Amino acid sequence: MTSASDTSSHPGLGSGIAALHGKWGWIVALGVVYLIAGFVALGSMVMATVASVIVVGAMMIVAGAVEIIGAFQMKSWGKFLIWVLLGVLYVIAGILTFDNPLFAAVLLTLFLGASLIASGAVRLFLAFSMKRESPWMWVAISGAITLLLGLLIVARWPVNSVYILGLFLGIDLIMAGAGWVSLGFALKRRG
Repeated sequence: MTSASDTSSHPGLGSGIAALHGKWGWIVALGVVYLIAGFVALGSMVMATVASVIVVGAMMIVAGAVEIIGAFQMKSWGKFLIWVLLGVLYVIAGILTFDNPLFAAVLLTLFLGASLIASGAVRLFLAFSMKRESPWMWVAISGAITLLLGLLIVARWPVNSVYILGLFLGIDLIMAGAGWVSLGFALKRRG
């Protein structure tokens, strides 16, 4: 929490928090909705995986359409063709995601595992190149956990593809919900 002296240096922050104080109930309600959605996702991880893949597919179609529209702003034919090609590829990938969401989940899970492995390895490298006075240990722990999580995902791939994205979605919704609920109650106590 911030004290009155902390918000005096940021006058906009203090007035923003004051404006949120009256909305604490809505913030708690939003958090409860997130918590319920997270537990529902954990209760049906396969359906949550399919739902998350469909959302990704829809975003790909929208991104592709925007790329194609943006292509008409290009001054040269070369750039125009590249933007149109990228846009069409996004749209096709989005449509294929809708056509076969479980296959898309397999690919997205592999990509997620590989990304976590790469991120964990980079964090470990950075941690061991940091000065010993800095909090290098926390960076190393974070990197090791991320690397281990990626290795676990890849080791069980493609079997875990039907539930891993739903599991992550459920955990993310629960964590976000807990954050909103705690923020709402902190705003209530503050007033």
